[in-house]
Amino acid sequence: MDYKQLISEKICSTVELEVNFVCGLLEVPPKPEMGDYAFPCFQLAKTLRKAPNAIAVEIAEKINKEGFEKVESLGPYVNFFLDKGVFTKNIVEKVLSEGDSYGSSDFGQGKNICIDYSSPNIAKPFHVGHLFTTVIGNSLYKMFNFVGYNSIGINHLGDWGTQFGKLIYAYKHWSNEEDLEKDPIKELLRIYVKFHDEAEKDETLEDEGRAYFKKLEDGDKEATELWQRFKDVSLREFKKVYDLLGVDFDSYAGESFYNDKMDVIVEELKNKKLLVESNGAQVVNLEEYNMPPCIVLKSDGATIYATRDLAAANYRKNTYDFEKCIYVVGKDQSLHFKQIFKVLELMGNDWAKECHHVPFGLVRFADKKLSTRKGDVIFLDELLAESVAKTLEIINEKNPNLENKEDVSKKVGIGAMIFTYLKNSREKDIVFDWKEMLSFEGETGPYVQYTYARAKSILRRIGEGSGECDYTLLSSKEEFELAKSLEGLQAAIFQAIEKLEPSIVTRYVIEVSKAFNKFYNACQITTAEDSVKNARLKLVSATTVVIKNALNLLGIDAVEQM
Repeated sequence: MDYKQLISEKICSTVELEVNFVCGLLEVPPKPEMGDYAFPCFQLAKTLRKAPNAIAVEIAEKINKEGFEKVESLGPYVNFFLDKGVFTKNIVEKVLSEGDSYGSSDFGQGKNICIDYSSPNIAKPFHVGHLFTTVIGNSLYKMFNFVGYNSIGINHLGDWGTQFGKLIYAYKHWSNEEDLEKDPIKELLRIYVKFHDEAEKDETLEDEGRAYFKKLEDGDKEATELWQRFKDVSLREFKKVYDLLGVDFDSYAGESFYNDKMDVIVEELKNKKLLVESNGAQVVNLEEYNMPPCIVLKSDGATIYATRDLAAANYRKNTYDFEKCIYVVGKDQSLHFKQIFKVLELMGNDWAKECHHVPFGLVRFADKKLSTRKGDVIFLDELLAESVAKTLEIINEKNPNLENKEDVSKKVGIGAMIFTYLKNSREKDIVFDWKEMLSFEGETGPYVQYTYARAKSILRRIGEGSGECDYTLLSSKEEFELAKSLEGLQAAIFQAIEKLEPSIVTRYVIEVSKAFNKFYNACQITTAEDSVKNARLKLVSATTVVIKNALNLLGIDAVEQM
């Protein structure tokens, strides 16, 4: 039941107002003793020519109070106190009947959402920074799907550029085939670093690198085969990480995919007289919009990132006819995307306003000695493995006889990392601290997963409340607050996709977990009378559904035992 809608309709039966207007004014009071919902009457004073306090008294007296414990005026507010038993019954039964689909919607049915995320560079390590874009994008992908949209996950691979000419040269001179097969990314990184070290001694190597890239651009057979091999082995390694994270994509169209799609963009810019010359380069002047010019062609006629991003946006609109196109890319690229979106708009594309940059912060380490370092690179696969290993140590200490310890530690360890990245506003930098991240107390992934496991343990031990239950007996503050928290999943999801901010769901599931643990500590289940016990078990069962659904939307597996 939508209680905001119900309250709004009841208010509108006493005074001539639009339901949506009233719904938008409803508030949740700061303290439970002030009610569950409150309607402020300030905005009605001028229209009704009465004091807000008098309006509140009149509405409270006239309103149909069915379904509410009480409705009373308090100053300029009408406060609504829900009938706890009816509310709890409605919410618990709704959660249990809908199960895995609780919180979902068909709101976005028939609409496509493109989400560009992860996008690592081929032949370079999948490092710790890539986890930020990957988990934000994956979570948004799941949330949009959950409310009816068709999400299209795009991995815009960095698979083109002069660096591949350098890599081809380095491969032909210094590669070790055995190492390349055994650990391709690290071997490719090694020879790439060696190229730059050698180029500092011999500047002609830079020319060699450019020459090999020119061969690649011209379709040279050997250069193309080597580039394809670098791409294939890189994707194979990346997929190992994606599999660990439970992440997949609908498209791996990277920069190279747009090589034959840029000319039409350049031609359109010329035809619309948007391109001007600047120091030999072709640019779109954006001074009027307080931005530096967007370079489309360099002085040598070569294209750059901006050219490819313009082509990519155009291709995505033509191919997917997206409702929104979302780019989950670091906040250091904010200016770049403002330029791209403005150029698309100047080209006459109304849909440019539906292109959104989703920026995120940096990752910092509280104790660098705990991190696996390879030069200045922190390898993500090694960091994930370290998290799983540390989690296993904790489980061995806390619950050495736990079955499937390895599987549990994998889900909890990886889940802890994902949760850390999604816990706060995405634009905040993350301070990576093992002790805090893997703690089973506080606002962490393990805390939420442990709460879920504890609830499942209760249901295994006592049962799921199959007998008669009386929800009116669930009248304590802790029971009611838990039931109220369960109602909020869908609202949290819609708020998260509106703001493109997964942390809203993360914060929500933390609050549900806190409410459950308060309930667990305050309310006896085993020794309660059957009707109370069964009702409480239903409440526990509904809690597990909500926590699991929320974790799934964050890309985290719930564990049955810990």
